[in-house]
Amino acid sequence: MYLDYNATTPIAPSVALKIINSLKNEWGNPSSKYPVAEIALKSITYSRMHLSKMIGADLDDIIFTSGGTEANNMAILGALDYFKDWEQKCNTFVKGKPHIITTNVEHDATILPIKHLERKGLIECSVVSVSSDGCICPEEILAQIRPLTCLITVMMANNETGVIMPVAVIGRHIKDINRRRKLEGLIEILYHSDAAQAIGKIPVDVLDLQVDYLTIVGHKFYGPRVGCLYARGAGKATPVYPLLFGGAQERGFRPGTENTPMIAGLGEAARLVCENLDSYYSHMLQMRDYLEEQLKHELGESRVIFNCHNKTVMRLPNTCNVSFVGVGLTGQEILSRCKHIMASTGAACHAQDKPSGVLIASQIPPHVAASAIRFSVGRETTKTEIEEAVQDLKQAIGIHFEHK
Repeated sequence: MYLDYNATTPIAPSVALKIINSLKNEWGNPSSKYPVAEIALKSITYSRMHLSKMIGADLDDIIFTSGGTEANNMAILGALDYFKDWEQKCNTFVKGKPHIITTNVEHDATILPIKHLERKGLIECSVVSVSSDGCICPEEILAQIRPLTCLITVMMANNETGVIMPVAVIGRHIKDINRRRKLEGLIEILYHSDAAQAIGKIPVDVLDLQVDYLTIVGHKFYGPRVGCLYARGAGKATPVYPLLFGGAQERGFRPGTENTPMIAGLGEAARLVCENLDSYYSHMLQMRDYLEEQLKHELGESRVIFNCHNKTVMRLPNTCNVSFVGVGLTGQEILSRCKHIMASTGAACHAQDKPSGVLIASQIPPHVAASAIRFSVGRETTKTEIEEAVQDLKQAIGIHFEHK
């Protein structure tokens, strides 16, 4: 039973068909002017339209990338260029380095580029800790703002706990703060959110979020392994700096001949979200809640601890992070004893032999975090699969319960 949809999702059937059709019929170079090239360009435009509709953006706000890691890097590394441009316009010596604010539960695709810049001495960084419910406090983010703060990046939803961050609340505050900073001659703060885990599960509206940048990752919502960066008024209202150089594709923001088939698939995945989000949300919520009920019923409420399961915060409808106490096994050892379950103890990019850093950052005791497993349901998950998964867990850890 596959219960690791936060790691990746299968390709939706209509997405696969769209990709295959594009491979066969949309093979022309979109930058050329003859008919087969225009067919490819039209396909890319349709995808851009569906993606912009999905998040409430304008067509020109969408910049196609190889995936979420590249999109995050564009926003983060671009902040350094943005600061340098502002510094030159000031015509005065600016004492200090550009400053970036983030949280301690971000994905590595956000944390590592920031740490790279910090290690090279190019920026200063403030990492704000989440509270014990796994959520970031807006006031604590805002309290870290300095005169040279140029970027704040906060994920929309956590990939391990499912906790939804108050991105919109922070965004509204940043907008007000920027009005004052502009009058004071200070650099305006750019705002980025990695929405990889949110897209396809909950509504995402960039106007409501008040973000300048938003990262979209196709393989998290039944699309191919490409992505895009939303940039509000790209190159005009919001600065965009390319990571690569070599062509005018994507208005020069992301040079290189477009991967038309994968972009076509990404657009189809976005179309499905636009048309079916309510039903996706309802089904995943029902399956997630049923999973948690079954775990408590079959294993006993005293033996399961739901991590960051707090009524004070919102969670993704599909994510359940649970620890099994008194078992004497780590989460990875439990999974290795399961016969059918495909799940994980945390992010796929992290080592699986130690407790999740996200759970530790969320103030989960190490011995509890060590036995944690992240289950994430999907559009196809059934009650029968959940019942079978719980029985698989029961047999995997049952012998250890008997000896306790």
